[in-house]
Amino acid sequence: MPQLIEAADERRALVDKLAAQLHARVLSGDLPAGTRLRQEALADEFGVSRTPIREALRKLQAGGLVELRPNRGAFVRGVSPREIRDAYEVRASLEALAAGLAAERISHSQLEALGDATRQFSASLQRTVELRSRHGADVDDAEASRWGRANDQFHQVIQEASGNHVLVDMLTQLHRNFPRDLSRIVVSESTTLLEENARQHQSILEAIGARDRQAAHDLMLSHVRHAGELVTLRFEQHVAAAAPPDR
Repeated sequence: MPQLIEAADERRALVDKLAAQLHARVLSGDLPAGTRLRQEALADEFGVSRTPIREALRKLQAGGLVELRPNRGAFVRGVSPREIRDAYEVRASLEALAAGLAAERISHSQLEALGDATRQFSASLQRTVELRSRHGADVDDAEASRWGRANDQFHQVIQEASGNHVLVDMLTQLHRNFPRDLSRIVVSESTTLLEENARQHQSILEAIGARDRQAAHDLMLSHVRHAGELVTLRFEQHVAAAAPPDR
């Protein structure tokens, strides 16, 4: 029985991961509205069977992001740039509130965890920048995963340190619909944006460490708003590129 439970948990985790990756690609504009999502092609791309792909598509259908058409397959319904912009406005306000509260309530152990996440984030980004400067290479998947986890930890520690469970629940729900991977995808495309992101994290850490509620609030507000502007711009560019030419 424990083995069956473990297998079921692994299956759910795989489906959730696939759904999140497809979700992020839709919201980043890589998969524009109207795109047909072929199960066989996606299974080959992700190196999995068609079953978890099918379940991931059903999950996205339940969220309104994918439409399953009888005898035709799955198609991206997509979102509008306005929806993305609105979501980031809300997220910026909520995360800014969390940062301000964290500046007053963060514990010593949480502050250490926040500092650790900031250092891991900066170190991983520096390795990525050095790789690019030497070889002109794209972001290595393993390296991107490392700084992605450090970025998630940074924001999660701040939210937990806010001590406001309603606020944390609201942000968790918002991230289900508009995952943080969106900004990570955009930022990873530019060395300048990577370095700026690391500086912003350091400034937020210093404000929280100084117990400066207003500075922590304002810095986080600017940080998330900037990410939202970048994500929306990229989405609009991808939508424009995918649109058929005028005749």
